Amino acid sequence: MKSVVRVSVVIPALVLVSVLSARVASAHCDTADGPVVADAKVALEKGDVTPVLKWVKPAAEAEIKAAFARALAARAKGPDVRALADEYFFENLVRIHRAGEGAPYTGILPAGTPIEPAIALADQSLDSGNVDKLVKSIAHHVEEGIRERFARAAAAKKQAGTSVAGGREFVEAYVEFTHYVERLHLDATTPAAHGAATPAAEHKH
Repeated sequence: MKSVVRVSVVIPALVLVSVLSARVASAHCDTADGPVVADAKVALEKGDVTPVLKWVKPAAEAEIKAAFARALAARAKGPDVRALADEYFFENLVRIHRAGEGAPYTGILPAGTPIEPAIALADQSLDSGNVDKLVKSIAHHVEEGIRERFARAAAAKKQAGTSVAGGREFVEAYVEFTHYVERLHLDATTPAAHGAATPAAEHKH
């Protein structure tokens, strides 16, 4: 039991950065009120593309700058085309950002689109400069997941030798338990990126 407690405490700390960085990047970078579009609005108002360049890879800078220049030129033609010009730039910026992260682009989601609670907490932690609430929330869910799967596997193991059915029940619980922990560990120790297959998903017992 002590070893399980240590795992449930250490794993959340390890997994936090890699898991959340992947989720933040994919969860609301394509929403109308997400950080990418927010920076695009600032850039258009200032007439300066610099605020959005951080969202794209260096190789895509020329494409974004060209789209920005076209949007500014269109905006200058009057209020009737201003909204269309802005939307054109938002769409291109989000599309190129997601392409750079290996993620598909399916359009910009409406403002107010629900996001994962953990992502909201991640944003709040950056705004407040304090990550404690986020760490506690993630740690709680991870510990709960480990303990639940451990208890099921441990109980099934006691009956594994009584019958073939009992053995199969143990194997099912064992695979779920070990894959769960393996996935957490791999998420914590491998780079997070859009569209990247989780190594644990490729593992087969």
